[in-house]
Amino acid sequence: GLEFTFLSLDSRERIEEAIKPNTKMLWLETPSNPLLNIVDLELVVEIAQKHRLLTVIDNTFASPYFLRPIEYGIDLVVHSTTKYLNGHCDVVGGAVVTTTDELTQRMQFLLNALGTCAAPFDCWLVLRGIETLAVRMRQHEENAFAVASFLKEHPKVKRVFYPGLISHPGHEIAQRQMKGFGGVVSFEIKGGLEHVYNFLNRLKIFALAESLGGAASLAEQPATMSHASMLAKHRKKAGINDELIRLSVGLENADDLIEDLSQALE
Repeated sequence: GLEFTFLSLDSRERIEEAIKPNTKMLWLETPSNPLLNIVDLELVVEIAQKHRLLTVIDNTFASPYFLRPIEYGIDLVVHSTTKYLNGHCDVVGGAVVTTTDELTQRMQFLLNALGTCAAPFDCWLVLRGIETLAVRMRQHEENAFAVASFLKEHPKVKRVFYPGLISHPGHEIAQRQMKGFGGVVSFEIKGGLEHVYNFLNRLKIFALAESLGGAASLAEQPATMSHASMLAKHRKKAGINDELIRLSVGLENADDLIEDLSQALE
């Protein structure tokens, strides 16, 4: 009985037009996966409050260090604790942050009814990771910006998606509502699938894996990995083509990461 409308939340008109009489919730992600699109939280919250809609954001990519959505009026914040909160790729888990007693009680009922409770040791690992979240996120961002700047100037790279670059269409919004731009960089390689596979196979420091947010740098092709479950026509509509590569830039030396990308692109 659930209905969904998928759209880019990049304009007031587009959002308003998509709202139906039975719409109850606006679900968003910023920066988005894998194209790092930025959503204006003030705009979304204004529209949601006007129509009395619940707002939910997946804040995994930014982490609480770079973005605090509740301060903008978001109702529910979702995190994959597997990623930056844990930071070491040794946990599978998630968290929902509520803003009212009513929402908290509803979530607690669902947790109790469904049994979706994390194991104590996993919780301990996440809490341990959070202790170093600030210093890790600063280094992730520093390395990601260096990598994005390098890729932007490389002749074999078609486009780079990173909100920290001035050329990114959402840069100004990200700069206004975030304290940093995160550690994920996506880009498109020129030359088609053969060049994509050659690049991925030649990487030495970047490991080929879907996850993100850990100390080690990872690379993946969304079309055949993280977003393979989407129909090809839906991926195309979303702007996710076969030449797209997503990097989770880790905590290694930035020069070493750039050298690895450079040799893989040869």
